[in-house]
Amino acid sequence: MTIDSSEELKAFILDPRRMRMSHVYKPLMVIAVLRNGGTASRNEIAAEFIGRDVFQLEHYRRNIVDRMPGTRLVRDGVLERDGDTYRLAGALRGLGRSERFELIAACEKRIEDFIASRGDPYDGRNLEPLPTGVRYAVLKRAGGRCELCGVSHEEVPLDVDHILPRASGGSNDISNLQILCRSCNADKRHLDDTDFREVRDGYDRRDPDCVFCKAESSPRVVAEEELAFVIEDGFPVAEGHRLVIPRRHVADYFELHQSERNALDRLLLEQRDAAKAEDPSVSGFNVGINIGADAGQTVFHVHLHLIPRRHGDTEDPRGGVRGVIPGKRKY
Repeated sequence: MTIDSSEELKAFILDPRRMRMSHVYKPLMVIAVLRNGGTASRNEIAAEFIGRDVFQLEHYRRNIVDRMPGTRLVRDGVLERDGDTYRLAGALRGLGRSERFELIAACEKRIEDFIASRGDPYDGRNLEPLPTGVRYAVLKRAGGRCELCGVSHEEVPLDVDHILPRASGGSNDISNLQILCRSCNADKRHLDDTDFREVRDGYDRRDPDCVFCKAESSPRVVAEEELAFVIEDGFPVAEGHRLVIPRRHVADYFELHQSERNALDRLLLEQRDAAKAEDPSVSGFNVGINIGADAGQTVFHVHLHLIPRRHGDTEDPRGGVRGVIPGKRKY
């Protein structure tokens, strides 16, 4: 189907059933093409998006302009701030037209040099921006708090952080994203700059003799993400008994990175919902971790047991996990 007249195009634009919108980009793209005489390059269309995306503009106004570079340039004596307005500081306000153009050229030179030093942003390092709405989804999942220190978004700005950085192959999949406050994110960046190779290699640690390291490629895998996966238990104590396992070979739950705990928790919640959806008779769960031989651990690779429970599956379920020590379950 082709639209042949301005009247038809206007009718298409104004009909929400035909030009459906999840963002402002469709009408902005049409505007860019119309404004450029009927033909527009991708750069021209992208410029229209940047200039008119009110959600991104608000993000930059609130989170970028004032914090950095605004604060730094005021501190350095280049600019002064008056409410929502920035102006040249002191005697700089008396600069002539030629001086301003000369300084603009100097700024453009710094920008060109910076871009050249960074290389092609799409050279295979997976640096594409996050899809629209992903930040909100990750923030909602985190309960509006930093996933490392727990501080609320009402107290400090929160950022979406890539657990495995994009420049090192990490994806924009929501399983590779977490919410960090500016302080925790700054600390993480520092660690990335100095020790990230060791941290990254740690995520790849496997033991060729470990049954759970081998299991990540097993047909028993029922769910997975970048740092963890789920398998059906080989010796289930109840129907639907599953194990949630970090990919990294580590024996002690308390030695996991926070990002790995977050991954285990996400999969645990997903599997809980899946078990209830698959079997409406599921009315409860036991979640258990054995840490150390004296606590009953026999495979020294962290694994969480998710055991669906049903009414009547035992004569008296009271006490639950207290039963790990005989005679102590009931009280």
